[in-house]
Order: sequence, then C-alpha cells, then structure tokens
Amino acid sequence: MSAAEELLAASSLEVVRDGPRLILRFIGDWTTAELSKHDPALRGLDTQSAQQAALDLTHCATVDSAGAWVLDRTVGDLKARGLVVEVVGATPAVETLMGTVAARHVKCPPAPNPENPLLAVAIRLGRETLRISREAAALLSFLGLTITVMLRTLARPWRIRWTPLISQMEQTGFNALPIVGLISFLVGVVLAYQGADQLAQFGAQIFTVNLVAVGILREMGILLTSIIVAGRSGSAFTAQIGTMKVNEEIDAMRTLGLDPMEVLVMPRVLALVLVLPLLTFYADIMGLLGGAVMATIVLDITFFQFARQLADAVTVETLAVGIIKAPFFAFIIGMIGCYEGLQVTRSAESVGQQTTKAVVEAIFLVIVLDALLSIFFSVIGF
Repeated sequence: MSAAEELLAASSLEVVRDGPRLILRFIGDWTTAELSKHDPALRGLDTQSAQQAALDLTHCATVDSAGAWVLDRTVGDLKARGLVVEVVGATPAVETLMGTVAARHVKCPPAPNPENPLLAVAIRLGRETLRISREAAALLSFLGLTITVMLRTLARPWRIRWTPLISQMEQTGFNALPIVGLISFLVGVVLAYQGADQLAQFGAQIFTVNLVAVGILREMGILLTSIIVAGRSGSAFTAQIGTMKVNEEIDAMRTLGLDPMEVLVMPRVLALVLVLPLLTFYADIMGLLGGAVMATIVLDITFFQFARQLADAVTVETLAVGIIKAPFFAFIIGMIGCYEGLQVTRSAESVGQQTTKAVVEAIFLVIVLDALLSIFFSVIGF
C-alpha cells in the first residue's frame, strides 16, 4: 500500500465552519475498527450558532454497517438540535447502506426509573399470583380431560394399548423395587432407633413397635413411595413426552389421526395407578422389616415378640389407609408428568425446565393431598 493510500485509509474527522453552515468531512475508512477514535468527538460536537450541517463523504473510502449507523446517528442528533442536515459526496452503495440502517433503527428505551422496593415486591407478588392462577386453571382443565379420556377408555377396554401399559408398569413398578425397598428399610431403621431412644425415658420401649407400625403403614410408606415415584417416573414421563414434542412426533401422531391422550397419557397414568398400591405395600413390608431389625438390635426383642406386638398395634384399617391413598397419588403424579411434557416448547432447555417443574409440582400436590386425606380419615375415625 502506498503512503497516499495509507493516509486515506487512516480515518479522520474534520469540522469546518462556514458562517451558519457546519461541514463535517469524513475521511478514510469509517469501519468498526476506526469508530472508537471519533465517537466521543461526534457525541460532544459543538454546533454553536450553526443553522445548517453537511456531512461530506467525498473522501470516505469505506463504510461498513457500524459506520453507517454512526453517520445515521449523527444526522439524527444534528436534526434534533434544529439544524438542516444534508449528506453530500456519498456513493450509491453508502447511500443504500445508510438507508437500510435508518429503516431498521430501533430507539433504545429510556432507563427505568428506580421503583419503590415495597411497590416492586407487590408487583412481583401480583404477577406470580396471576401466573400461578393461570397454571392452576390449565392444570384443572387437563385434569378434566384426563378423567374424561380415562373413563372413555375404560368403557371401551379394546382401545387400551396393552403393550405400552405393560411396559410402563414394568418401568414404573418392577424397576423401582430396589430403590423403594432400600429407602423404606432405612426409614424403618431410623424410626425404630429414634423411637426407642425417646420411649426409653418412660420405660416403654416395647411401644416402639407401635410407633414404627403406625408411622410406616399410615404415612411414611405411601408418602416416601410417592415422592420416589414422582422423582423417578414423573420426571421420566415429562422427559419422554417433552422429547417427542421437540422432535415433532406428537404433531405426526395427530396427523395420523392418533390421540396423544390415548397413546401417551393413558398408558402412563393407568400404569402408575395400578402399580403404586403394590409398591406401597412392598414399602410397608420393607419398612416394618427395617424396624424389626433395629428393634432386635437395640431392644433385644425377637422377631416373634415384634410380630405379636405388631398384631396388637395394627388393624386392617391401619394398612388400608396407606393403600387407599396410593391410587390418588399415582393419578396426580402421572397426570402432572404428562401435562408438563405436553407443555414443552421446541427447545432442549424447555425439557429440563418442565421436568424440574413436574417433580416439584407433583411432590407438592402429593403432600397437600396427603395432609387433607389424613385429616379426613382422622375426622371419620378411620
């Protein structure tokens, strides 16, 4: 490159005053790499008593989109000060680029005014309340749709898809036996140990059996099993259906005339409703076994003594309370898992968000329903 070409490429800005006319000469390459040198001068330009302004681009060698934006911004600033502005010496390419930039110019919103902290909290609380209300209404609508489809399917058993149903029963029930059994056994151990430690103060260690039996059969067995299933199977439902939503497989089903509620939702919900009572019974047995093992170690009670005290402490109603809750919890977990899966948008990030949301909502609603059912059974004396 010659010395003259290098001098031309080095951008510069000349400000010439000709009476009431202000002339801005843009020289060299007005590109992204050169703009930082001249931006402060353009922003702090002193027009004094000028009434007209001219942007002379005769010696402007190259202009990119950033340079065109700076030129357009300068024209806007000068017009805002009341000057009559014209652009001279621009090539057709530069004029076209400046016109494109001006047509797509977006005015930056003003900086928000600082809000009152209490007002900001109230606004946020109101927005969250509205959001939760809308989600609750949508979930209630999906509940009605699920019940309708389930009753319609049960009325016509030949429409039940047995292969997916059996597969889901295996995945949600049989494959969950190890983790459910282990946790229930350990919870039985903990209850027996803590109960024996407290009841020893009153010389009533034998009633540790009553504590373990009632706690496991009425509450802990079903509650722990439901929480495990919500975290394990409910999240799987959301992830599976959500991935199908991202891959547009659900749209393909509708195109083929298949109802996603019958094909995807019903097998999962029915499978959970069928297997959760069995998982709960299994959890009860493992919890009692853990309590018996710890009672034998801590209290020196034989298994036969534990079994005799257990028979005195437990009735059929005690076992039935936990089993009766299971189908309701299973329906809630399956419904929420499928609902959140159908709410996934066309992104992988949405799958993770809805999966987390499904687990949190399912566990929350299970605990709320457990509290309500416990109060109800207590009131009716069951």
